[in-house]
Amino acid sequence: MCGRYAATAGPDDLVEEFEIDVDRTGDPARSLLKSPQDPPPGRPDHNMAPTKQAPVVLTRASKDEPGDPLRQLRLLTWGLVPSWAKETKVGLRMTNARAETVLEKSSFAKAAASRRCLVPAAGWYEWQVSPVATDAKGKPRKQPFFVHRGDGADLAFAGLYEFWRDRAVADNDDPDAWLTTFTIITTAADPGMDRIHDRQPLVLEPRDWARWLDPTLTDLAEVGEMLAFAQPGRFAAYPISTAVNATRNNGPGLLTPLPESELVGVVDPETGEIHGGQDG
Repeated sequence: MCGRYAATAGPDDLVEEFEIDVDRTGDPARSLLKSPQDPPPGRPDHNMAPTKQAPVVLTRASKDEPGDPLRQLRLLTWGLVPSWAKETKVGLRMTNARAETVLEKSSFAKAAASRRCLVPAAGWYEWQVSPVATDAKGKPRKQPFFVHRGDGADLAFAGLYEFWRDRAVADNDDPDAWLTTFTIITTAADPGMDRIHDRQPLVLEPRDWARWLDPTLTDLAEVGEMLAFAQPGRFAAYPISTAVNATRNNGPGLLTPLPESELVGVVDPETGEIHGGQDG
């Protein structure tokens, strides 16, 4: 699964990297958060969590400029809310969609056919369950890792997006009448990375971005080919502080590698060696 990631690039950098036609991150958008998002939406966020608004790339015809679909950068809420949902809480259960079944599940199938997006990230967080060490409650210790591209490049998670209309808001043009949400597609973890967790986000290469984003591509066989994409060896990972566990914590310090002296029962994803033993 992918339940937390680092979105460290600002809109200007994303516009350049993803060859954006229209930057709509300044548009008013409905939020599900009770308190103001911190950091504010669109700013670098090293601890992106569900229900937050995050930068997402999609290709869609602009209501203000009719014509060919344009590649847009928008702020969408993480946690897919289908158009038919009666309330928004369902999004908390749909932060991820499995690549193996996304074309079959009613919650995701329509979006997979025509509302595909890319979710920019520097990397993602995953928690490794220790096979040998326990915490103060006697449960297996969970060690957070930061997973990133070994070549230092940024990532583009494959995602889906949806529009949900709040019928309690009468004015169709009121920003609060619409909630736009997304989910991140996951797939089986690469060899080595599966020593951290058995799932990982589906990360697409730049050569496939335009094809994935194309809303006119409705051939499910071709979509299925992209969903099955795998290229082991792209990612590296290292353990980090448990500060990332709390969503209130943020900033580049979360990406600082944890010294080996502080590891307790942690499995090296590359070698399978256990660092720290049971007693640290």
